[in-house]
Amino acid sequence: MLSLKNITKQYGFYKANNDISLEIPSHEIFGMLGPNGAGKTTLIRIITGITMPDSGSILFEGKIYTLEDRLKIGYMPEERGLYKKMKVGEQLIYLAQLKGMSKAEALKKIKIWVDKFEIASWWNKNIEELSKGMQQKIQFISTVVHEPKLIILDEPFSGLDPINADLIIHEMQELKNNGATIIFSTHRMEQVEELCKSIVLINKGQNILEGNVTQLRKQYKEKKYEIVFENQAPLDLLQSFDICSQDENNVVIQLKETENARDILQHLVNNQMDISSFKELLPTLHEIFVKRVKESENVKSTNL
Repeated sequence: MLSLKNITKQYGFYKANNDISLEIPSHEIFGMLGPNGAGKTTLIRIITGITMPDSGSILFEGKIYTLEDRLKIGYMPEERGLYKKMKVGEQLIYLAQLKGMSKAEALKKIKIWVDKFEIASWWNKNIEELSKGMQQKIQFISTVVHEPKLIILDEPFSGLDPINADLIIHEMQELKNNGATIIFSTHRMEQVEELCKSIVLINKGQNILEGNVTQLRKQYKEKKYEIVFENQAPLDLLQSFDICSQDENNVVIQLKETENARDILQHLVNNQMDISSFKELLPTLHEIFVKRVKESENVKSTNL
């Protein structure tokens, strides 16, 4: 769907994006991650055409990105952009028309979303009368009503309760299943693991990690295994292994480089220990995120 080649954007002496290249696959929910000030928002603004890169290029569906391609993009920024004095219905129609829809077509599509979200009673309310979560729903509808091929959602669950967050998650998955590509930017790693097939991690304006979520978790595994015993964990019989954590019947062990899972299993069998489960623990995206950011910081400090 989208290819970024050597994107650089500099403000004075500060490089917000420093030679970033990445590929965003079609028909996926793609996670764009990074700490505050990493350069994500600048990159999103370049993708949407709000600002231009100092150097580098963008390919949209395999072709040079043009002004017309902006109409194929839906962007929901972290800082919401609704007109507070405007009525909900008027605003949704107006924003849809800005994306090239006729008033009649916009009204037809908007009513489908309004019924889906059960918010018809809000039609003649001013935006300022709505809660933050309700405004979030309006912003989401305005982002997707013109059926964009590429949807960019920056912290879409901010202000939403769990029920409405699940509603937006369901709609994201439906949009993907119907052919849309979604760039999902958030700080909530558990949602990224749930929704995203692939991710990119940006720090200090650079792409420091990119790839398939499942493969990345396997790549960064640390040889940790969880053993759940049927009764109290026999810690005295496990002293030959490095125990990371433990409770009454659960133990997490980290193997040395020279050890493997067969060593644990053989030890359990030899000592006739009764277990109910045994599994390898893969690192979470949060753990990988923290590890890679710290590594990139250390590299920069070393190079100074």
